Amino acid sequence: MQLNELNGTYVLDPTHTTLSFVTRHAMVTKVRGSFEEFEGQAVIDAANPQATTLEVKINPASVNTRNEDRDNHVRSADFFDVEKYPTWTFVGTSYAVQGDTVEVTGDLTIKDITRSITIPLEYQGSAKDPFGNDRVGFEGSVQVNRSDFGLTWNAALETGGFLVSDKITLEFEISAIKQA
Repeated sequence: MQLNELNGTYVLDPTHTTLSFVTRHAMVTKVRGSFEEFEGQAVIDAANPQATTLEVKINPASVNTRNEDRDNHVRSADFFDVEKYPTWTFVGTSYAVQGDTVEVTGDLTIKDITRSITIPLEYQGSAKDPFGNDRVGFEGSVQVNRSDFGLTWNAALETGGFLVSDKITLEFEISAIKQA
């Protein structure tokens, strides 16, 4: 099935979808993290892409950077403040299809701060899995400044620069299942 033939309601498959981020640490290396708990649904109208709807909810407390101390710091009021802001959302507002890529523009809300971002998602194809589910796949990434969302904690380095980069790359590897 081609991208321009997709129609219907699709839900994210959390066991085959990765929502992650990458940031520069200490100006010399990268730290990667992902979210383990999220849900999302898209209602796709190929004939009229502007009628498409998309909503994703992320539990920021489910962050996993493969380091418990760092994860606890990221969950704290210094960064995500998960006790005060337990849910992040992305709601699609417009869609543009260019070949095998759909540019999804939407409102990303983190810590009650909403900013519009555009995510280019490359269509990876569709398949019927062994359980009879119709699946579609998309991959993409976008850079954002964490300070735009109130994520401003940092520490200066002796050698200049800061411990955590303001620039964050959000990465998406999506597997969604068509609903009957």
